[in-house]
Amino acid sequence: MRTAILLTLIAALAPLGAQQQQKPADEDLPSINVDVNVVNVLASVRDKHGTLIPNLEKNDFTILEDGKPQTIKYFTRETDLPLTIGMLVDTSGSQVNLIGIEHNAASQFFSQVLHKKDEAFLIMFGEEAELLQDYTNSARLLNDALNQLRPSSGVGGIGPGPVPTAGGPRGTILYDAVYLAASDKLRTEVGRKVIVVITDGVDEGSRLNINQAVEAAQKADAVIYSIEYLDPYFYSRMGPFGGMGMGGGGDSALHKLSDDTGGHVYRVDRNHSLEEVFHQLQEEMRTQYSIGYTPINDVKDGSYRKLEIKLSSKDLKAQARKGYYAIKPETR
Repeated sequence: MRTAILLTLIAALAPLGAQQQQKPADEDLPSINVDVNVVNVLASVRDKHGTLIPNLEKNDFTILEDGKPQTIKYFTRETDLPLTIGMLVDTSGSQVNLIGIEHNAASQFFSQVLHKKDEAFLIMFGEEAELLQDYTNSARLLNDALNQLRPSSGVGGIGPGPVPTAGGPRGTILYDAVYLAASDKLRTEVGRKVIVVITDGVDEGSRLNINQAVEAAQKADAVIYSIEYLDPYFYSRMGPFGGMGMGGGGDSALHKLSDDTGGHVYRVDRNHSLEEVFHQLQEEMRTQYSIGYTPINDVKDGSYRKLEIKLSSKDLKAQARKGYYAIKPETR
């Protein structure tokens, strides 16, 4: 029986608790010794043409925290750390005609990207967000979950489902879905953590704002990759403004979600199919630098610390999260 969890307003304000399925133990996984004084940053590097650069060395990087240079303690070009992917698929009214394409491309992506120690989960969101598949390494189970993608468009007022959503219209709760994926699913995981969201970027009806969604991802050390996918036919019917005024977000929202967490925005258009975008995303996730350092300011006071990565070559640009929260690790 599939695991299905309706992520509603109540879930946004309280952890999933007993409802959240725990990842199974893997005897083949190596033990990981966590140094609480080490800050880990994943970075991608591109040249001025946007080409990924995979062959840099430690001395090519300088990392600054709140403007102060830090000593890089760990550095690797290829990391074997497990990759955990949370895929969020927008199935609101504006995306109905794209669901079939999203299903096929995402299925192919999962079959190619998941390695032995990697896992993924799948969430669809519209007027509500629903967990279609919890953590799994099985491309078959994820494909089965993708078969369950269906339209979820808001009608405003009292929404369907076990918990009423009284108030303003709820059509696409993008920010709530990102928050829940980061806070309730990824925050306690280790290794590399990625949120892949396929959407037109419009939010209508989230109880949380974009800053709260970004903060949740930063606290979870999760990188957000946004795939901007618009249905031209849908927006052509919405008049001269294309319907983008009906809610918040769009292209600027996706850039904030991705830029602030060290991710990237991909756009599906006539020259770039969704399948090609997934291929580029797969290449980027496997072409990263893992940088670790012990911060000069080692006080765990929960404050936000700004990060900046500089490169020895001015023709190159690093893509990494803009900061982190110095939170004392939870004891279990």
